[in-house]
Amino acid sequence: MAEYLLYFNQQWVGDHSEEWFRGRGPLAMGVVNDMRAAGVYVFAGGLEEEDGPVYAADPNGSSDAGVMVTDGPYVETKEWLGGFAVVDVPDDETAKMWAARIAEACGWPHEVRRFKPQPRVG
Repeated sequence: MAEYLLYFNQQWVGDHSEEWFRGRGPLAMGVVNDMRAAGVYVFAGGLEEEDGPVYAADPNGSSDAGVMVTDGPYVETKEWLGGFAVVDVPDDETAKMWAARIAEACGWPHEVRRFKPQPRVG
């Protein structure tokens, strides 16, 4: 089994009415519930857009060799993460299937990335 990140950038969502978004929530939660039932769910969640805190930590942003932590996204950011799910599945095909299901439920594109294997500890 391998863990995969299924994610979208907020800019991919597009402009839609509140009613449209309200209709998508139950569809997306249905897919998340299916992930749980299939035993592949690790985590899923959307990120705060305007009300939540956003910080940037830049190890190269301070002349005194410390890490500079500032409010707001990293200055060079043109896109930002809107939400994601992590699934633990046997192969790429299964990860793509779950990405297709959540993309269809949400109504916007998602990307799929496999995590590198975790190093063995102990």
